[in-house]
Parts: sequence; C-alpha cells; structure tokens
Amino acid sequence: MTQQSSQLSSIEKEELPAQAALSTQSVTLAYEQNVIAKDLSVDIPHGKFTVIVGPNGCGKSTLLRSLSRLLVPQSGEILLNGKNIHSQSTKEVAKKLGLLPQSAIAPDGIKVIDLVSRGRFPHQKWFQPWSEADQQAVELAMQATGVIDYAELNVDQLSGGQRQRVWVAMALAQETSLLLLDEPTTYLDIAHQIELMDLFQDLNQIQGHTLVAVLHDLNHACRYADHLIMIKSGQVIATGAPNEIVTEAIIQQVFGLSCLILTDPVSNTPLIIPRGRKTAN
Repeated sequence: MTQQSSQLSSIEKEELPAQAALSTQSVTLAYEQNVIAKDLSVDIPHGKFTVIVGPNGCGKSTLLRSLSRLLVPQSGEILLNGKNIHSQSTKEVAKKLGLLPQSAIAPDGIKVIDLVSRGRFPHQKWFQPWSEADQQAVELAMQATGVIDYAELNVDQLSGGQRQRVWVAMALAQETSLLLLDEPTTYLDIAHQIELMDLFQDLNQIQGHTLVAVLHDLNHACRYADHLIMIKSGQVIATGAPNEIVTEAIIQQVFGLSCLILTDPVSNTPLIIPRGRKTAN
C-alpha cells in the first residue's frame, strides 16, 4: 500500500454523504413478465463489506444487476448516494460505481495493462490525451491487486485467479469508492478463492472501498462480510452483521438446510456445518 493510495482513500471517506451508499426503494424487479422480486428495499451502508446470500434463483444477481444500473426496476427506484441512479448519466455513475461481472471475458489478445487502462473510460473526454493522472490511477490499481508484474502479458495467458485480480484492477482504475462483485470466486480453487477474498477485505478495511458481493459460500460470507443481506424468493429475510443474524433457524428458513453453527477459531465468525440427511436427527 502506497502512502498516496492511503491519502486517496482518506479523501474518499471525507467526501462520503451520510445516507446509504446505494439502496433500493420498494422496487419490483422482473425480466419481461417473470417477476423476481416485489416491493424489495435494501440499504448498502458506506464503508462496509456487504455480502448478499440466498438459494439459487432467489434474486441475488438480479438485485446486483439493478444496483449496478443494468436492470431498470418496473416500479420503485434505485438510489446512488441519495439520487436516482437512472437519472444520472452512464459516465457519472461509472465515476462512482465499479462492477466486476460474473464470468467477465476479455477481448482476445489484450494485454493486462490495456485491459486495466479501460477503467479510465469514465474520466476520458473526446480528444483528451492520456494524462499523468490516468497513468498513476492504473499503476496504483495494479499495485493494489498485485498484477503489476503481468502488465505486458496477454490476459488469456493468466490463471483464473490472476485474471480475476486484473478485472478488479480495472474496476479500481475507475477510482470509485463503491465496487459491486457478482460471484467473484466462481470457478476458482479454494486457494485462489481465499486469496481473492483477502484482497477484497483489504480494499474495504485498508483502502476504504464500499464493497457489495454476491456469494454462494456461506462460510466465506460469514468470515469476510461485516454486513449480510439474506434473501429468499426475492424478499429480505434478515440483514445485519453475521454474528448477529446467522442462526441455525435462519439457515433452515432461507436454505432449507439443517446445520450446526460453531465459532470459526480463526476469524471468530459463524461457521456453518451442514448436518446432512444421515445426521439431521
């Protein structure tokens, strides 16, 4: 971590407004006639690592798509720093919010440095030359994510974990204080999952980014999140810190899973142990 990146984080924190970083206000989310969520309201607090969890098909990724402005609600509104996100221009939103989509695909043959540099798009104007500020933002993003040594390699030469870090670097190069992550550890082995989750935790706790992630792994969610949103059938069942809301009864209600809740000896967070059919009784 450079002193300069720490200074940038401090500036971001000082400028944050008091209201939620991002919120949905009684939204109905649907794909054509298929309603996924109705009258859904959530708040994403500033400076927190928020994780959205729930069973398959419950609306997690749909909610994230709406928060990232990719899906327009049929009713209700999405607020970004207190202002309707759809009343803001694409570039205006991109200066405030970065998105790491699920299974992002890089153009064939593109170098790492070139992909990360695309994160500067929101700050570019017609005929404006590449500036020192652009170069510095890209270098800081690559240093923060540990991909500076891969700068001249093609993205398709990298491992899955390394590619995910490059996509995170591109999002960081946008210089946004808010990052949305859609199932970022999918298809990664356990070592790369932990490596990436540790990176996200550092971005939140050290650099001050507000993070929102959709995760399938409940134990990862409990270990790394300081704010959980648990969803079932398009409705919020529980929200709060993992130590406060994760119980055997809630896991049974949301996932239909009989389990034991222990304390993780490493992180002191809830550790979910499925009972399975043979041990449920």
